[in-house]
Amino acid sequence: MIGFKSIVLAAGLAMVATGAVQAAPQAAPVVTVSKPEVTPAPAAAAPATPSAATDPMLAVDGAPAMGIDPNIGQPVLGHISLQPQVTKTGRQAAWFHNALLMPVITVISLFVLALLGLVIVRFRRAANPVASKTSHNTILEVAWTGIPVLILLGLALPSIGLLQAQYKPAPKNAVVLKAIGNQWYWSYEYPGNGGFSITSNMLKEADQVGKGERARAAVDGPRLLATDNRVVLPVGQPIRLITTSNDVIHSWEIPAFWIKLDAIPGRLNETSFTIEKPGVYFGVCSELCGARHGYMPITVEAVPPAVFAAWVKAKGGTMPANGAPAAPVAKTPSAVATGEPTAIGNAAAAALPAVAPVAGASPVAAPAANASAGN
Repeated sequence: MIGFKSIVLAAGLAMVATGAVQAAPQAAPVVTVSKPEVTPAPAAAAPATPSAATDPMLAVDGAPAMGIDPNIGQPVLGHISLQPQVTKTGRQAAWFHNALLMPVITVISLFVLALLGLVIVRFRRAANPVASKTSHNTILEVAWTGIPVLILLGLALPSIGLLQAQYKPAPKNAVVLKAIGNQWYWSYEYPGNGGFSITSNMLKEADQVGKGERARAAVDGPRLLATDNRVVLPVGQPIRLITTSNDVIHSWEIPAFWIKLDAIPGRLNETSFTIEKPGVYFGVCSELCGARHGYMPITVEAVPPAVFAAWVKAKGGTMPANGAPAAPVAKTPSAVATGEPTAIGNAAAAALPAVAPVAGASPVAAPAANASAGN
């Protein structure tokens, strides 16, 4: 019996071993079939890469792709006049400088130089050993007083008009840009387009960048003027610029726009302008603000309105409805406390959704509500 059981057990083990050997070849096709199912996944995702690379909203600096004109919007080697102006106020200022100020200054300088030469030659000691005792000449005194008054009056009239144009309030549907100075970079907010914000830092040179930083390239702009994020604004639409600061006094300046507006902590300054020509325009902080004052440039990219709307959407912002105001207007703390209208040049209306004073409210609580909107 023991021998019979041993034979049956050996036969059963042999059958199990045979079944395992036959089952092994059947498992191989399962592994082979699973490979084609994994392979198509990368192939399906591959076409997304070229489309993303050609998307103008995904340019290297986060702004729409645009070439830079080396003769506009930046300093030009050998150029001794003003930068070409691309705003109405800028063109008015350039005309005032080139057609009035420079000719008048040139004529006066040459006239004074001629008088000085006449005095040196005619009234020198050798020609006049005995000095004249003349002490009064009515005609001469009236002339040298009246003529300068007329010259100054002729310059004052267009100058006052230019000053008024520089601080003309923007219309309600203007695009609002809030520039905030920091030591030492600029940050920006678009209160009328959903309130999104960007931060702009100067791009360093290739031998100055640290690990993970992007170096400046030729497409970014000139050295010390290129930034990692450009301010994007539409062409042909009024822009309402509001400036403030988080630390010390800065100044937001774009020479091609004829814009230079101080950014003061705790205050809101305002001006308006309309860009007439697409392009990339460079500026700097023009107020001494510390050790790295010279390293906080400004880069503005002016694009058509349709491109601006696409950029705002790509940033997660929104476009206001046609005819709707870009942002609510609120008085500054000083104006709320005193009940006086806001001064255009010194304290502009806050573009953030600040709360206007309610009738009957305490005058002490109103400044606190508006102060938070300016920070």
